[in-house]
Amino acid sequence: MKSFTVEEITQIVGGMLTKAQSPAITRIAPPLLCEEDTLALALGEEEIANLAKSKAKAALVPLGVQIDGFTTIEVERPRLAMMKLLNLFYVPPVVNKDVHPTAVVDPSARLGANVCVGPNVVIGPDVVIGDNTKLLANIYIGSGAHIGNNCFFHAGVNIGDRVKIGNDVILHHGVSLGADGFSFVTENPNNIENARHDGEIKKDNSDQVIFKIPSIGSVVIGNNVEIGANTAIDRGTIENTVIGDNTKIDDLVMIGHNCRVGQGCLIVSQVGIAGSCVIGDRVVIAGQAGLADHISIGSDTIVAAKAGVSKSFPEKSIVVGSPAMPRKDFIKQLKVMKDAQEIFAKFRKFEPLLKEFEENSAAKV
Repeated sequence: MKSFTVEEITQIVGGMLTKAQSPAITRIAPPLLCEEDTLALALGEEEIANLAKSKAKAALVPLGVQIDGFTTIEVERPRLAMMKLLNLFYVPPVVNKDVHPTAVVDPSARLGANVCVGPNVVIGPDVVIGDNTKLLANIYIGSGAHIGNNCFFHAGVNIGDRVKIGNDVILHHGVSLGADGFSFVTENPNNIENARHDGEIKKDNSDQVIFKIPSIGSVVIGNNVEIGANTAIDRGTIENTVIGDNTKIDDLVMIGHNCRVGQGCLIVSQVGIAGSCVIGDRVVIAGQAGLADHISIGSDTIVAAKAGVSKSFPEKSIVVGSPAMPRKDFIKQLKVMKDAQEIFAKFRKFEPLLKEFEENSAAKV
């Protein structure tokens, strides 16, 4: 069991210590789940109030919070300090050493120093895997894939042919990189093309045949990228689909073929990005947002949750709603709707008078 003094923890998180007691800290938890050897994480008002009911003797608190009888470690950025503590107490998954006997490794594959390969892993021809990379059970790596140093792939990851992955990349359970893109064509204009051109669907397309367009590109993942469980990133039709350095992608995200995602982006769960989109650097796309194909999102833009983005936006935009629009326009639209409700309420109030006036006018005629 890991154990730390409050002085050691204060140094690790870069905090300011006010010591009433000196408990040995063996774990961290919210105040109501603490024992005497637990550091209470009181990062917000509710957790700070709960310290009065906690068994903990020490707490991590925001700067300026001091509590009588408690040892407190004050920090300027509580969430950043919590990250450091979670790394301190984190227990990584168990990884077998070397190559497991059940793994299938093609003779032409090249494995670097200290590579660990788990049970039932399949590594195809001409694969290159860098030093210190860890592969857990049931992973498939396709022909010609290149994987960098210090990567960690959880169980069930599938990596297609020719995919290139940089250094320090984490792939969680069930990630799919390099599947064929969703790309098709019909011999004659289909309903979608007709609707875009004419604004309506007139023709009978009952004999329509759909032809698959194969994808001969691949996927390139930059350095220090993390991709969440069951996320899929399809390979490009001709060029590669690209994810930039330091980008973090949540679970259950879909990124279509030919997309180019910049550096330092945050893409949250259930986002869907259609093919051939260009996303700038440091873009945040919140949960369940959807992006239509062939649009661009400028750097430092925030796309709000459930936004339906059907057109491009410049850098430093805040995009809200469906159809998506700049946040200022969305607020104006809400104000207009509120004003319309008030006007309608006033109209309903005077509606009987208007009706009486109309009846009297009709009677005079």
